[in-house]
Amino acid sequence: MCGNNMSVPLLAEAVTMSGTEKETAAVIFLHGLGDSGHGWADTLTGIQLPYVKFICPHAPQIPVTLNMKATMPAWFDLMGLSPDSPEDESGIKKAADSIKAIIEHEAKNGIPPHRIILGGFSQGGALALYTALTCQHQLAGVVALSCWLPLHKTFPSASNASKNLPILQCHGLIHSSCPQEMATVKDFIEKYLPRI
Repeated sequence: MCGNNMSVPLLAEAVTMSGTEKETAAVIFLHGLGDSGHGWADTLTGIQLPYVKFICPHAPQIPVTLNMKATMPAWFDLMGLSPDSPEDESGIKKAADSIKAIIEHEAKNGIPPHRIILGGFSQGGALALYTALTCQHQLAGVVALSCWLPLHKTFPSASNASKNLPILQCHGLIHSSCPQEMATVKDFIEKYLPRI
């Protein structure tokens, strides 16, 4: 694969799991608040398909209002957990732009957006859902685990090209994934990123 990962800051440190065959598709998966790409890499290894590359970037370290301004890995600031809590609009949009840069990088290096699934858990799932719905490209689908839609009041007008975007949104046990959920995720990936 050609291309310089240094031009996309999140890719420089991301955990990337290469396929065992020619890679014709990719899954970009975003971890939850306080976690890292490593936190999901092991789980995703269990459902990886040989022709699919998995990319698990790490969120930047930022102060999080909800956690008394403690600095931790977060895609954007969280002010509260209720649907009417104020939202970090500029942070959400900046984070979405950084994920869109990964999509563009993959497209330039041979994996078109319609062969990319964007996924995530908790805050990462929220960012995946928002990014997929506002992306100028039609993605293969989005996996949104245990999450919500950020800036939900801006939809549907905020939606871009993704009018027929396949979405798998589900919740595992308590606030974690479970084997049944991961089996469903694998089925979704196989359906929307078939071998070509």
